[in-house]
Amino acid sequence: MMVRRGLAVVAIVVSPPAAADEPARTNLRYDEDWSGQETGAKNLPLDAAGHVRLTLGLEARARQESYANPLWGDAPDDGYLWLRFMPLADLRAGPVRAFVQPIIGYARGVSGGNGPADQTGIDLLQGFADLNLKLGSDAQVTLRGGRELVALGSERLVGTRYGPNIPQAFDGGRMIATAGPIRIDVLNLRAVEVGQGDFDDHGSGRRRLRAIYATAVPTRGLGLDFYWIGYRDRQARFGGRAGPERRETYGLRLFGVRNRLAWNWEAMVQRGDFDGLPIRAWSLATETTISFPEARFRPRLRLRANYASGDGRSDDHVLGTFNALFPKGRYFGELTPIGPRNIVNLNPGVSFDIGQAVTVELSAAAFWRASSGDGIYDVPGKQIAPAGSSAEKHIGSQIELGATWQAAPALSLSGSLARFGAGRYLRETGRNAAIYMSGLEAAYKF
Repeated sequence: MMVRRGLAVVAIVVSPPAAADEPARTNLRYDEDWSGQETGAKNLPLDAAGHVRLTLGLEARARQESYANPLWGDAPDDGYLWLRFMPLADLRAGPVRAFVQPIIGYARGVSGGNGPADQTGIDLLQGFADLNLKLGSDAQVTLRGGRELVALGSERLVGTRYGPNIPQAFDGGRMIATAGPIRIDVLNLRAVEVGQGDFDDHGSGRRRLRAIYATAVPTRGLGLDFYWIGYRDRQARFGGRAGPERRETYGLRLFGVRNRLAWNWEAMVQRGDFDGLPIRAWSLATETTISFPEARFRPRLRLRANYASGDGRSDDHVLGTFNALFPKGRYFGELTPIGPRNIVNLNPGVSFDIGQAVTVELSAAAFWRASSGDGIYDVPGKQIAPAGSSAEKHIGSQIELGATWQAAPALSLSGSLARFGAGRYLRETGRNAAIYMSGLEAAYKF
């Protein structure tokens, strides 16, 4: 594999072992509940009565990625280093709460210059206030305003973009209502546009997001999501055409665990208009796993199958390309270059717990175009290869090997290797060299 950049050496101080009852550290740090801990910098009382409490935290990550033959040889070899630091402060006083998380994010060596997912300098990633209103023994309403990361469901349509260097934040308001097993989120948000300098990220009216997202998880663990998401983009682009986009997404998600089996299936239908053209798009995404906890290395088999519609004929006056809006950053794997538009995908994989907090996963993936009248797209939604004159649909196949070591409760080390070979569509329409990809990462969450 060709690697164009040098290795980065990162020193990280490992925190003491976590207590057994500490909350899991997640990507949405504001969901962590440290009440009752009073350990280190967590849940510190700021007044004599203990009504005002402060929790401090920190994330630090270094990630090196290298690519040989990006875009199947249509771009120069690339290798870059991502660095980000995200301290946080969570202040709670009775029903009122303030959460602040700055970000320091830089990239070194990105071919062609940094994009919004690579670098932001020093800026505010999250800063919001909550008012929590108790309505009964098991009912509560939270009113939130400010800037936050948002993850709805499986993050297939609205995610944090956590895998790349700079997460996707939103400005606006949110209401969260819970009653027993039911939760309803109502959102009115503007996507934050990321600048390359310090303190220049800003909420923009260009891309707006409104949503009603309902979740029900009964005691048996069988979950159901039902939602509506309204999306507006004043400067959308599909193929060679640009214009305003108004898109409504209606979705249903089924998820749960039963004995060895777990599932996460989602269906989405989109309607609206783009530059005067009606939108008729849809997607089906599934993930099904079966685990063998009693077997050696506790293998876990997984199958993902996805369909996202593409555009048909250029003269049919209908836009059929599915829009994944703000999806999670690593949609089909750690290093896959393709995103969820005009795609049919099968992705089997198997993971093993080999002991000493080390897991290994091997996965394969095959990709086809859903429509031969449309091209292929990356995860953010940019077209990376046009439809061309080929009627072939097979884009290519990928194999990926990844390993993760949870070296300490707050420290993880991981690495990935992948190869993406071109299929008949790419061979008939342009460059078709195999892409080789590698990634190394050290992440610390306190």
